[in-house]
Amino acid sequence: MRFKLIYPKWPKLDRQTEFHLPPHGPVVFAAALPDYVEVEFIDENLEDIDFDAAVDFVGISMMLTVQVRRGWEIAHAFRQRGIKVIFGGIATMLHAEECQQHGDAVFLGEAEGRMEAVFADFSRNALKPVYNFLDQPPDIDLVGTARRDILKRHLYNYRGVQMVDLVHASRGCRFNCYPCAVSYLGGRNFRPRPIDKAIAEMAAIDNNRLFIVDNSLAQDTQWELDLFREMIPLKKKWCAHPIEDKPEVLDLAAQAGAWYVYQAVFDTSDYIRERIKRYHDHGIGVEGTILLGLDNHDEDFIKRLIDFLLDIDLDLAEFTVLTPFPHTRAYEELHHQGRILTYDWNRYSADQVVYQPKHMSPERLQELLDYAWDSFYHDESQSMKMAKLFTQVIRKEMADNSFRPRDRNLGSQHFGRTNTEAVS
Repeated sequence: MRFKLIYPKWPKLDRQTEFHLPPHGPVVFAAALPDYVEVEFIDENLEDIDFDAAVDFVGISMMLTVQVRRGWEIAHAFRQRGIKVIFGGIATMLHAEECQQHGDAVFLGEAEGRMEAVFADFSRNALKPVYNFLDQPPDIDLVGTARRDILKRHLYNYRGVQMVDLVHASRGCRFNCYPCAVSYLGGRNFRPRPIDKAIAEMAAIDNNRLFIVDNSLAQDTQWELDLFREMIPLKKKWCAHPIEDKPEVLDLAAQAGAWYVYQAVFDTSDYIRERIKRYHDHGIGVEGTILLGLDNHDEDFIKRLIDFLLDIDLDLAEFTVLTPFPHTRAYEELHHQGRILTYDWNRYSADQVVYQPKHMSPERLQELLDYAWDSFYHDESQSMKMAKLFTQVIRKEMADNSFRPRDRNLGSQHFGRTNTEAVS
């Protein structure tokens, strides 16, 4: 069976250097497909879709809200030819009812152990409109090694360097943060993969640099210690979301190759200042993820926050505005209060103000977002800060003899995240 799996194009943050990481959701999904399925993966961010190609079945994998309208357009083009389309991925789960109007089926939840039945239904011309497993996560032992073989690897080079590969060691998140949809998508229970399986997958990836995309590594201290201890012999260099703020955890993370972390900076407290310092003391870089426009943010607070970010020596910063994605606490609250100004999902890019802030006009918050980017990178450009972070990983690799000669003469690079939905 010829199955075309498509990842719709989407715009990057307006001020962010554009690069493309090999997507994680599609390759994890592909690992759950039956053996008889011949899958072709198309990342529309990097290649065109051949709408006339011979294909039996089309899957559209969408991570971000800003992908959904394009995904619906793609589905319409194939369905006009009589080809059935199934939607899946994070954004499908957040926009399930709308996606049902544009496809033959939607798949909600995690795919392991479920796709044999879906493809059997397709073969009998009996696809169900909805396959809903959101409240029925599979046994975590079923999670296998992602199908990175479906990727066209050469497309994910940035100025000659292979981008980080994405991998995950756990699912679910015990936290329930205000702007985040993870509690709806993956549940509040932390579900770690067997460490030996996660380590085996990392070891098999032909790339020294990884992005561990778990929602947060700071969920179970003993698990973190055990994971990092097993990662040390791999000599991989990796970035991740927050690491637990304990000396023994940070020490093992550094030994395991921690390169840098994405750390939310939500206030100007001494705790945040010391948190960043502790990362740096362990040789771990920090990219601050800065969310502007919460109800306790007035103009003075935002300006003081920017001054604070410069003072604590963040390696990089990424600025976004609060965006009320469906199935988040932010959405429920702002929708109930009548403060959401538009439901045009193409504007839910995290750099456009789509709601009424509490202490200023939407236009003023938009101006302050620009002010944040301009101020933080005024004295040292984003490319220069990226170069410093890249130099850091080169030194780490040279120290443990894992440096790859083909990287030697390259300029500044950045292996950070793309504009991910607020799910971490």
